[in-house]
Amino acid sequence: MIEPTTALTLLSMACINYCTRICGYLLLRDRPLSPRARAVMEAAPGCVLISVIAPHFVSPSPAHLAALGLTIVAATRLSMLSTVVVAVASAALLRQILP
Repeated sequence: MIEPTTALTLLSMACINYCTRICGYLLLRDRPLSPRARAVMEAAPGCVLISVIAPHFVSPSPAHLAALGLTIVAATRLSMLSTVVVAVASAALLRQILP
């Protein structure tokens, strides 16, 4: 069963992700956006998701560090969905293999 703090964290992140996208479009709906501004609006929810993996940068666990390395390599070569799949799969597999 999922811990209440984990569920609350995931729910909060989903709400923040949704709010950043919706609020931005609501506030800027009557303004023409440059391609650069549009790119920023589309990247903002990804910044929330980055906060999930950021603690693994300082993790002492070899499995977390190896999964992070694989994710970084995947992010430079693959699409966002493929990168997420690689990240989740590598983290799960490496947690089983490495201590």
